[in-house]
Amino acid sequence: MNSPVALVVGGTSGIGLATARQLRDRGATVHIVGRGKQRLDEVAGTDPELIGHRADGADRAAIAAVAAVIGAVDWLVVTLAGSEGAGPIAELDHTMLRRAFDAKFWGHLATIQAVLPRLAPTGSITLIGAVTARAGMPGTAGIAAVNGAVEAMVKPLAAELAPIRVNGISPGFVDTPWWSGLPEEVRRDYFARAAQALPARHIATAEDIADITVAVATNRTITGTVVEADGGARLVSLA
Repeated sequence: MNSPVALVVGGTSGIGLATARQLRDRGATVHIVGRGKQRLDEVAGTDPELIGHRADGADRAAIAAVAAVIGAVDWLVVTLAGSEGAGPIAELDHTMLRRAFDAKFWGHLATIQAVLPRLAPTGSITLIGAVTARAGMPGTAGIAAVNGAVEAMVKPLAAELAPIRVNGISPGFVDTPWWSGLPEEVRRDYFARAAQALPARHIATAEDIADITVAVATNRTITGTVVEADGGARLVSLA
């Protein structure tokens, strides 16, 4: 019996890389896509079993070319993210917000369209949103709109593409390179204070979110669902 084939777009770091590793450990043949040659080379050194491809997730033609090389795909996981979109609404720069949509929403959409012809009928698509889509955090209207747009695709696509399953994951605070713009001491202090406010009293690791992502991607009973994996962040005020 052939092993299942997984494609993780945005799979060179953070949640994407952790997910790719766990899918590999389940016996899948795992392909990862990243934009940067340096990160792909680094992953090739640490995880030679993962098959790397260089492409921009927002470039439908480039992702389609990758999918054509791979052939049939059982599990598509899209973990594209951007660092822009936050800020007070009165000061929100439209050009910046368009870039944020390009990086995440349009990237998710282009990737789905590119890989769809290669997805197995029993396959799945798993998208990564964020808690900002469903929480009332001041200063997040822009990034909430981006993540909300990603998560809003889940239910209609699950109905439209059946029997292919479509689900989403909505993480909260996750200790990944997404936070690398903050100095290390500032980040540690911020996470410590945030953890005390969270009902779960825990800042997630990339592996925590990968656990859920892999379960959702591979379980054939789950579709049309956005799993909230935010430690309860949507339940409390973190302003």
